[in-house]
Amino acid sequence: MTSAVRLEPMSESNLESLLSVAAAEAEPGDVMPPVEAPAGWSHARREAFREFHRASFGGLAGRTRTQMYAILVGGEVVGMIRMTCCDDPGTVETGLWLGRSARGQGIGSAALRGLLNEAAAAGMRRVLATTTPHNSGAVSVLTQCGAKLREENGRTYAEICLDSAPPVR
Repeated sequence: MTSAVRLEPMSESNLESLLSVAAAEAEPGDVMPPVEAPAGWSHARREAFREFHRASFGGLAGRTRTQMYAILVGGEVVGMIRMTCCDDPGTVETGLWLGRSARGQGIGSAALRGLLNEAAAAGMRRVLATTTPHNSGAVSVLTQCGAKLREENGRTYAEICLDSAPPVR
């Protein structure tokens, strides 16, 4: 299945599909910043989700300095991955989420490898990520893609140098 993973820049054409996956297969706090809204996937939270993603439609050169991609498998949106410019030139920070039904199938690793290619094509030299030590799925994805990990203050920090090719799995 992972050979069918494709990244598609976020746009109006895939935003509603991403929102549908988020609402059906993820908790709001796992896929967007906190907002003042009723609990769950309320109308206000759905609107905030849309606006959060629309703010990054300008890509790395835009206001948020973030390029978001819908993760597609077999043409269906299953999650999102992003890269955000850091203050250090040539460095981006990444994060991703997948709907519950897409987890544990190698899709996250394939998506991150795709993002590493996009980052390299954009002239980046380094990709950073942060997670928690108990997020075994994220730690596994990062490790499979060649990240150097370190733990500090209850967080796991990852660094992937784009000067060398990530491992293929």
